[in-house]
Amino acid sequence: MAEGAISAKNKELIALAIGITQRCSGCIGFHTKALQKLGATRQELEEMLGIAVYMGGGPALMYAAEALDAWDKLHPATPAA
Repeated sequence: MAEGAISAKNKELIALAIGITQRCSGCIGFHTKALQKLGATRQELEEMLGIAVYMGGGPALMYAAEALDAWDKLHPATPAA
């Protein structure tokens, strides 16, 4: 998504929230990967997931978990030293 009055990252956060509330698994994977490329943080993702669940209710919770799983697969935890 192109930059405009709303940043590309914020547009992707919105798109992912809509994908979650619409229960679109393909959308979740696509927009999660796009957010990774745009430098989004896990904290930004978590805040957006809270909004998506608030707006989408119980079913959105299951798809929010899917988005978090996709994020974690794209950002593996760094092993402790």
